[in-house]
Amino acid sequence: MQVVLLERVAKLGQMGDVVTVKDGYARNFLLPRKKALRATKENLAHFESQKAQLEARNLELKKEAEQVAGKLDGESFVIIRQAGESGQLYGSVSARDIADAISAGGVTVERSQISMNRPIKTLGLHDETVVLHPEVSVGVVVNVARSEEEAERQARGEDVTAQVDEDDLDEETIAVEDVFEDEAQAQEALADADGGTEAEAEAPAPSADAEPEKTED
Repeated sequence: MQVVLLERVAKLGQMGDVVTVKDGYARNFLLPRKKALRATKENLAHFESQKAQLEARNLELKKEAEQVAGKLDGESFVIIRQAGESGQLYGSVSARDIADAISAGGVTVERSQISMNRPIKTLGLHDETVVLHPEVSVGVVVNVARSEEEAERQARGEDVTAQVDEDDLDEETIAVEDVFEDEAQAQEALADADGGTEAEAEAPAPSADAEPEKTED
């Protein structure tokens, strides 16, 4: 389907461009959101008659978006979620969640304005993009944590996920071979720990009635 763009559309064209797109993309996105018109003779004539007004309106909206971008640029928004010790979320953070967090912070944005490739599924600081206008985007930081205190730690650069600390390892889990360089020393240490060698453990105790071994004069 051929359409005439009523505003800039990323990876497609600028206002006034006539482009060919898939029918589904036009019907489901461009046309209902008033980003384009079918490129019929009548619509092209209508666009030309309204072009000056459309450009003026677009410039006004762009300036408004730039003002909002100045407020949002680099701002951090905390989202609290449950997660395991490794940092994996029990669920995910979606574009709607981010839009709600930004709106709660005082700047109203829609879910459709959050540009993200996939939902967030781990704790940490995540860089996301908000598209305020076809020509104005701004970056924000989404701080996903299990608590406000944890979010503050992450903001300071700390890693809040569980880390194995060698000092906390149970001494019994350390192999004897790691302590003794010589294998013979290791075996001897094991024997001592068990109360003697296997042969000593199995040897019967001498009887009190046993005759002393005779020796020749």
